[in-house]
Amino acid sequence: MTQPVSSAQQSGPDKGAAPVSVPVSPKKDGSPRAFGLRADVRNLSLLGVLAALIVVGGITEPDAFLDTGNLQLVLTQSSVIGVVTVGMTFVIISGGIDLSVGAMVALASVWATTLATQDFGFAGILFTAVLVGLGAGLVNGVLIAYGRLVPFIATLAMLASARGLALHLTDGKTQMVTVKSVLDLGLPDAYVLGVPPLVMMFAAVTVVGWLVLNRTTFGRRTVAVGGNAEAARLAGIDVRRQRLYLYLLSGLCCGIAAFMLIILSGSGQNTNGNLYELDAIAAAIIGGTLLTGGRGTIVGSVLGVLVFTTITNIFALNNLQSDVQQIAKGAIIVVAVLVQRRTSAHGET
Repeated sequence: MTQPVSSAQQSGPDKGAAPVSVPVSPKKDGSPRAFGLRADVRNLSLLGVLAALIVVGGITEPDAFLDTGNLQLVLTQSSVIGVVTVGMTFVIISGGIDLSVGAMVALASVWATTLATQDFGFAGILFTAVLVGLGAGLVNGVLIAYGRLVPFIATLAMLASARGLALHLTDGKTQMVTVKSVLDLGLPDAYVLGVPPLVMMFAAVTVVGWLVLNRTTFGRRTVAVGGNAEAARLAGIDVRRQRLYLYLLSGLCCGIAAFMLIILSGSGQNTNGNLYELDAIAAAIIGGTLLTGGRGTIVGSVLGVLVFTTITNIFALNNLQSDVQQIAKGAIIVVAVLVQRRTSAHGET
């Protein structure tokens, strides 16, 4: 079956050309409304899981887990990886992957906390962190979109290179932040109605990410590229440019997360962002983003982040070793992927 794509839907240099027939394979329940219903059900399920975890935490460690300071800590820790996950969600929806997010966070954090950078104060640290993230994302985007490298290989190379450069810049040492205006954002005095500034930054990034994905042409093109890149190209979308922008977006999120991590820890270290790629990918998958691309939600990814962070917090309060935490995360990822495949199979039959 073919579906005509009108010239009004085309963009770029081919706008105004004759309509192009794009092959579309028929799918049962593949409409946006059906996907929206499945996403709502999944989000409600994640909310149920989160509520169950809160109950478990309250039962096992009632005094520690339900303490206001601990709940603020959970939200604050969710904020840093949450911002990275927003960028990762866009990349995965487009059919790509970014294994370098943790290394980019580390590189941006150490570059932004050098003595030379700190001489420029708050603005210098923020600007440098964002610029380094964008620069690394640009390299990834160019290699993937125009160098035609597989995203797995390109971002794996960036992971190694960024980690190495971060280690070179720090010489293996921790770089302490001395800019008071940056450090003050991490203090309780900076909280607004009990909400840490980092949580508000995360909320702002989440809202912007949701609006971009669901209410803009950029978001629709991202979904189109992930669903069928060739059909998107025939419809007039510049697929290479779109992919470049998406990796730039991922780098931007990593730069913002690096600045947030600097506020949280008061330092820059080459070990920052360790395994962030695992956490971000896992949160996106649990939230309903398909690894094959074409579908995903920002709300689901955020809920996935909260679930993971809450699990980690409960494990820590119950004195479980970090290796147990990693095993649990791996098991959760496997289960999430199996559930995705089963759900996709039912949706296509």
